[in-house]
Amino acid sequence: MTPMMFQQASLVLAMGAPADSGANPWLQFLPFVFVLGIFYFIILLPMKRRQKKVQQFLDGLKVSDRVITSGGIYGSITKINDRSVQLQSADKVRIELSRAAIAGYQGQDPVVPPENPQ
Repeated sequence: MTPMMFQQASLVLAMGAPADSGANPWLQFLPFVFVLGIFYFIILLPMKRRQKKVQQFLDGLKVSDRVITSGGIYGSITKINDRSVQLQSADKVRIELSRAAIAGYQGQDPVVPPENPQ
């Protein structure tokens, strides 16, 4: 490189260098905070509300409630434990199920929404 080309190249590089704007570095994080806020209000908050609704439903189950399971079994509750429910689906047919398997009351919309709606 000749000295003239070196001067021109250094001049071009100096003009293209970003100037120190003195902007607050916290301002660069505002878009990330904004995206996290949207994520919270659109995804996490409704999920928490749905979980709370399902938990209230499961806590409110009582003997003789007519329910449907997530597997599609209709029956009447005959016994309730901390983690399980005994369901009578036919005459002399009783099934022990997890409480989480109860999807809703018979004849009503399910409290637990289906995982893969089609």
